[in-house]
Amino acid sequence: MTAIDDENDDAKRLNRFLVGLARGIAGALLFSLPMLMTMEMWFLGFYMERERLLLLLLLNIPLLVGLSHRIGFERTATWRESARDAVVAYGMGIAASALILALLGVIKPDMSPHQWIGMIALQSVPASIGALLGRSQLSMSDDDEDEEDDPSNTPETSYITELFMMAVGALYLSLNLAPTEEMILLAYKMTVWHALVLLALSLMLMHGFVYALAFKGSHSLDEGTPAWHAVFRFTVPGYLVALAVSLYTLWTFGRLDDLGATEALLTIIVLGFPAAIGAAAARLVL
Repeated sequence: MTAIDDENDDAKRLNRFLVGLARGIAGALLFSLPMLMTMEMWFLGFYMERERLLLLLLLNIPLLVGLSHRIGFERTATWRESARDAVVAYGMGIAASALILALLGVIKPDMSPHQWIGMIALQSVPASIGALLGRSQLSMSDDDEDEEDDPSNTPETSYITELFMMAVGALYLSLNLAPTEEMILLAYKMTVWHALVLLALSLMLMHGFVYALAFKGSHSLDEGTPAWHAVFRFTVPGYLVALAVSLYTLWTFGRLDDLGATEALLTIIVLGFPAAIGAAAARLVL
């Protein structure tokens, strides 16, 4: 009976992993299609500095490992298993990006390897993140619900983990918008007063998403905890994370290279608006 039980457990584990892979492919397509069909992302694969692209690809590895440890294709007990799932997600992101770009005619046989490798590498970053997010967003089976409800299977959420998940949400929306010219155009049209109002609105929306509006998955303050505690412990640090992610993505795509200090700051605040919403949403759903 023990051998049979072990075989059944292995079969169930394999089935869950295969279902997770299918969700990962779906997630890669769902979360990366806006960027796969964006012209700026195609051209960035041609001309963006290879050092910055390499840095983005390298930083994506620990991000995927951390995300996999939190919500991978299956519950992972060790960092080694999380690293394995991260590698699988990266591979699916590369495969999905290459397939869709080829089907859309963006990648052609007569292109040089320098061009199509850069395009696929760049697109694989959001696609690989989407592959891992597919587990949490596309999971609907009873087994997964039981797994989520079991306290022993629920990973402890530390303060650093909360900030990390907010960074993931900010990065996802930043990758969508940072390559576009509209970020610079909007910053050019804004005054300092516009920027201050946008900054305040970003903070209010972040706090409202997580605490005030009672969305499903939102956090509630413990009884007796003052409201300012959440503002200074989560909302403000989360917004600073969103601004840091915005700065990094704009720098990566070369959007700050020819800007003065004021214009660069305004552009960061503009991108920080959707990045802050992405950070708040990540705290709700991941």
